[in-house]
Amino acid sequence: APLPYPGRSEPAAGEDHGPMTSGQILNLSIVALYILLIVGVGTYFAFRKKDADRFMVAHKAMPGWAVGLSMFGSYISSISFLANPGQTFKTNWMFAGFTLVTPVGLAIGSTAFLRFYRRSGHVSAYTHLEERFGPWARTYAVLTYLILQMARMGTILYLLAQAVLPMLGGEAGNLSLQRTLIIAIGLLITLYTLFGGIEAVVWTGVLQSIILIAGPIICVTTLLLGTPGGLGGVIRVAGQAGKFSFGPYAWDWSIPTLWLVLLNSLIEHLRNWGIDQSYIQRYIAARSDREAVRSIWIAGLLYMPVAAVFWFIGTALWAYYEAWPGRLPLGMAPDSVFPHFITHAIVPGLSGLVIASIFAASMDSNLNSMATLTLIDGYKRYVNAEPDDRQALRVLWASTLFWGVASMGWALFMTLKGATSTIQFSANL
Repeated sequence: APLPYPGRSEPAAGEDHGPMTSGQILNLSIVALYILLIVGVGTYFAFRKKDADRFMVAHKAMPGWAVGLSMFGSYISSISFLANPGQTFKTNWMFAGFTLVTPVGLAIGSTAFLRFYRRSGHVSAYTHLEERFGPWARTYAVLTYLILQMARMGTILYLLAQAVLPMLGGEAGNLSLQRTLIIAIGLLITLYTLFGGIEAVVWTGVLQSIILIAGPIICVTTLLLGTPGGLGGVIRVAGQAGKFSFGPYAWDWSIPTLWLVLLNSLIEHLRNWGIDQSYIQRYIAARSDREAVRSIWIAGLLYMPVAAVFWFIGTALWAYYEAWPGRLPLGMAPDSVFPHFITHAIVPGLSGLVIASIFAASMDSNLNSMATLTLIDGYKRYVNAEPDDRQALRVLWASTLFWGVASMGWALFMTLKGATSTIQFSANL
């Protein structure tokens, strides 16, 4: 089996990291190139003439395949990228039950929910709540969505900075560099959404999806080449240890079981397609009902195998380090194993592509949907019911900037708390 790449060993506690190695410089260059591509896409749409409708739903002219790839990118975040392998490394495949019920969510989303929202004529997913229950319901739903998405985006920024900083040559505990990375990536996401609108969100999502798929493929290939017996060895060793189990299967609602995971997963899928503004707004932007249906199925059917790869990575990591226990520092938390493997076992250049895929999983923006709700359910509902297009655009731009800064603020606040568990934060979201 190949040894960890020369020169990639971890410094001892208190040891100076020294200057960046050539491998770290190569990885940093690849990540910088990816970020430049994202900036290029956002800049392209920034020069197109904007009106409020184009900013929010692109005049309902987006191709379904592009919308689908964009929504697929929303399914995978840095939380999934880090937490899922960490979970299967630590236990088994029980939480992969989320993937098993995906087709049910797709069927309901592409029929009942899609038809309802596209025929309603509303851009906001929550306007109908006022018609059914009164203004309090609409306002409550919007506020909780905005707060949730602000916290989610902030958490993703925090996890991204925490995970990739050591991979790029920085010191894991360097809060100054971590905060700089949070602000830099947060500003980038905010600006391409601010200037490009929903079109920038969708087309950058297409690019992000391509990069996101490449990263896990590199990781699985490296793991199988480095594990004695390859795929057969992983299946044999992990299978004997029960790592592929979906249990426990007991009908006990007081502990995590497969049945509880399946129920929670179904609710989550229905939430995504039925009440999550970021998904609903994108399939509303599709150019026809048929294209909108196609977008949902593209997103879900692409998510299923990619998610399975992430779960498999955790199991393969367990088999890899069972074969080579000396390559894993003692006492390392499960969430840290995958970043450690990327840093120390994957050849520079390829590891740079994996790091770029983590960025891709983290840079999907919900800011456009948050700005849309601020305009429609906030400004138009309580301030000015009929603003002209210039006023509407100003509100959209200002609210995009506001929620972007608020998300960065949440991420910076999390650095003060010093928490490190991916599961801890994702469970709260």
